[in-house]
Amino acid sequence: MNEVFKLLAEGERLNESQMAEILGMSVEEVEAQLEALKKEELLLGWIPVLNPEKDDSLAVRAAIEVKITPERDGGFNRLAQRISRFDEVESCYLMSGGYDLHVVVKGSSLHKVASFVSERLSTIEGVLSTATHFMLRAYKEQGYLIEQPAEDKARLDVTP
Repeated sequence: MNEVFKLLAEGERLNESQMAEILGMSVEEVEAQLEALKKEELLLGWIPVLNPEKDDSLAVRAAIEVKITPERDGGFNRLAQRISRFDEVESCYLMSGGYDLHVVVKGSSLHKVASFVSERLSTIEGVLSTATHFMLRAYKEQGYLIEQPAEDKARLDVTP
């Protein structure tokens, strides 16, 4: 497996020089592996992990459970791809269980998200129902704890 990919999967964003030093490679080798990851579409991009508790201007987010009718030749794929193309959609996952798609949506207000769901998402042919859950507070985002009281910042006790 690509050594740069293994390093990226561990978490922290490092620049090419730092990666080269850690892996014992040249910067050029790291850059070549990064390009290979992009070409293979394994590395799709970099996103910052923002603390929603610190920035009031951040958008409203909602998790939407969507039940859809699978199509004869495409199953869930065509509808999932269509839903994924909306600008409001951050993520779209095929799920097992009580609903088919888990869609994460963002908008500038509760009203904008609700309007998107009622006017655009739920009106798509093949969408049977939606259940919208507005995200009220984040405790962990992309593997990062958002806020911890000072006394809880130490490692958790491990008992045998």
